[in-house]
Amino acid sequence: MNVSPTSNENIKSVNGNNLPQINEPNTRRNQEKEKMSFSIFELIHKCRNSRKLVLLVVFIALFFDNMLLTTVVPIIPDYLFALEHPNETVEVQTLLRMRNLTYISDDEYKTRFAIEENMSDLERQIQKERNIEKLKLEEKAKIVAENWKKVQMNKLNTKVGLMFASKPVVQLMVNPFIGPLTHKIGYSIPMFTGFIIMFLSTITFAFSQSYTLLFVARAVQGIGSACSSVAGLGMLADTYPDDEERGKAMGIALGGLAMGVLVGPPFGGIVYEFLGKEAPFIILASLGILDGVLQLLILQPSVQKETVEGAPLRKLISDPYILIAAGAISFGNMGIAMMEPSLPIWMINTMHSENWQLGAAFLPASISYLLGTNLFGRIAFKYGRWLCSMIGLIVIGIALMMVPLATSIYGLIIPNGMLGFAIGMVDATMMPEMGHLVDIRHSSVYGSVYAIADVAFCLGFAIGPALSGVIVSNFGFRFMLFIVAIIGIAYAPLMLFLKNPPAKEENMSLIMNERSQTIKYVSYNDRNKSSEVISDSDDF
Repeated sequence: MNVSPTSNENIKSVNGNNLPQINEPNTRRNQEKEKMSFSIFELIHKCRNSRKLVLLVVFIALFFDNMLLTTVVPIIPDYLFALEHPNETVEVQTLLRMRNLTYISDDEYKTRFAIEENMSDLERQIQKERNIEKLKLEEKAKIVAENWKKVQMNKLNTKVGLMFASKPVVQLMVNPFIGPLTHKIGYSIPMFTGFIIMFLSTITFAFSQSYTLLFVARAVQGIGSACSSVAGLGMLADTYPDDEERGKAMGIALGGLAMGVLVGPPFGGIVYEFLGKEAPFIILASLGILDGVLQLLILQPSVQKETVEGAPLRKLISDPYILIAAGAISFGNMGIAMMEPSLPIWMINTMHSENWQLGAAFLPASISYLLGTNLFGRIAFKYGRWLCSMIGLIVIGIALMMVPLATSIYGLIIPNGMLGFAIGMVDATMMPEMGHLVDIRHSSVYGSVYAIADVAFCLGFAIGPALSGVIVSNFGFRFMLFIVAIIGIAYAPLMLFLKNPPAKEENMSLIMNERSQTIKYVSYNDRNKSSEVISDSDDF
């Protein structure tokens, strides 16, 4: 077969020198795509090995949990009252008729009792006397109506207290199972499970229209909180093995808790006042989705079994030094826990506060808690965690005694500010101290010890709200806070036992050996692969 020169040239042009010129732009684009994909993969890999991002995930998880915890504080009392008294105006008018009083609105008053310009002097005088009499009746009617609402709100004390207590009670029951579970499957799966449960709880809060469903939503949140708190704090203790750095990291993480407590009440009160009950929880659920996405990207939830066998939970519970530290956490938080359901009702009864003020009252405590956790997370290691915690417990007692002296929302600024700062002192010192006690007295596996820490935290928030309603109803708000203050101050001297807790010899020699050498940290995601990441002391 004859092939023409022209066709040979065409074949040559296709198979020869012109081919690279045709494919060169595509090749360059492919190389650029490969470089870009490699750089993105490398960036994701670095993020997953970053201790700072692990800290960020724990920070956001604690923030989400505690924002949900406190957002309901200004909402629930008023919403439950509306549920139980949907015809409040009719009930009040019936009560007034029984007492021969008439409740008159402002518009009705202007229409019925206005003094016309064309009246004679005698008619004006008669009308003024009638107006004075009607004003007296109106004032009596308002007093009766306010007293009726005060009685009904006081009846809600117990129901609100039980609802608020349901979350820490459930959390208390679940915690002992979460700690040992983290030893078997790692921290990431319980963390992500906690996010899913809290997200569902938030949605339930948004659309519940009965006390029973609201109670269930609050109780279910306790399961999610147990997963997030135990796994999150255990993960931090594992990621930051150096005691001083661990204290700083936990101070920052507890700042997430503080931010949630800070933002929750005013956010809940203001959004509920202007947008209704559903809005704050829908916004909160959107924030929860961000938390879930970050956990998927950074933690990659998977089974990561501990290589070191942890001390049994029973052994840790029987350690008196761990119990003393746990008791400080419990008594430190019990006062604010008892105030959560009772302070809004007390403010309504004594100050006639509006909904947004019920949430704003907790603002000074939240801001100062944020300052306290961040400050003492850094300096407590230097001055002694036992001393900072002891001072914190005493200041908590003094602040609680000052709260009932307030006659307006402004009078709550100083005592609530003192209270939040002092609680921050206790939490920021005792949380890392729990990890340190496990290091020197047991084995460096942290799930169970932070389950105990969370149990202690929950005891305060379980016993506090449950008892507050009963105590306030029978003895009054002032008496309740005075008793809690005395208990906290009496517990403070026990912190002296944590000044120099005895350590096991082999644990102490291991710690001293680590401090004398360059510290190597194993990244969370690569721990099972035994890959080490060198980190300096400033790397959070």
